[in-house]
Amino acid sequence: MQPFPLFPDDRGYFLEVQRIGSGLAAAFPPETTQVSAAVSYPGTVKAFHFHLFQHDCWTTVKGLLQVVLVDLRLGSPTHGVRNTMYVGGLRPWQVLIPPGVAHGYKVIGRDEALLVYLTDRFYNPKDEGRIPHNDSGINYDWETQHK
Repeated sequence: MQPFPLFPDDRGYFLEVQRIGSGLAAAFPPETTQVSAAVSYPGTVKAFHFHLFQHDCWTTVKGLLQVVLVDLRLGSPTHGVRNTMYVGGLRPWQVLIPPGVAHGYKVIGRDEALLVYLTDRFYNPKDEGRIPHNDSGINYDWETQHK
């Protein structure tokens, strides 16, 4: 995780989501980097999916997300480990998600959330795997974790 530049003033704020060639996504090739955005409504759970080759770099620009990462990489020292973090307006962090790490989120609070994310390659449905949000192998409790 890495904080992102946020510049508030009396009119609102300016947010620098990403600079190509620097930060967490510095290694993303400019010719195949894709920028996408997703709006999700309060209480929505979007989970889990993972990529075989693609890296994601998430920036929550509005709202608050309970982000969950699960390491599916065989041979990884953190294989099977889950990580919960809260990111958004109150915690302006970017999250870099490598291939083989399942990821998902729940929108916390009363406001919709806006997630802007970069990927290091164009979308390819053959690169994506899905796991139900309530999968017994992951066994994640989506209620607030109080962390």
